[in-house]
Amino acid sequence: MLRVTKLTDYATLVLTALADGPEPVLSAAGLAERARLELPTVSKVLKPLAHAGLVEAFRGSAGGYRLARPAEAITLIEIVEAIEGPLGVTECSGEHSACTLESHCGVRGNWRHINEVVAEALRGISLAQMRDPLPGPRPARRAIPVQLAAE
Repeated sequence: MLRVTKLTDYATLVLTALADGPEPVLSAAGLAERARLELPTVSKVLKPLAHAGLVEAFRGSAGGYRLARPAEAITLIEIVEAIEGPLGVTECSGEHSACTLESHCGVRGNWRHINEVVAEALRGISLAQMRDPLPGPRPARRAIPVQLAAE
């Protein structure tokens, strides 16, 4: 099963909490309360989000965190990669493969293509879109066209 970690899910919740608020800067405790997460969890995700340039940190009595860019300019791929590292649905589909079967594997090209399709889908969804609930019933599943290499 292809799945992001809970930490990435929590990072998305923290970022949407920052995007939702009228306050320009929120403390880690305020973010924890708004996102309904434990403070240690929020603190844990804020560090890589700041390192990736998705949030800005401010020190002092009025310190805290704010989005580094508008929510419309932050994509899901940035959030995933801030927490998980470079996207790779398989060992060989990422940029730096350490797979010992790579030299004689016939499926690597297809996995790389699938990896790019997933990355492109994540690039196409902004934090602002994640913040807004889907209206009405869930939309029908949309097919993602994938063209695999001929056998």
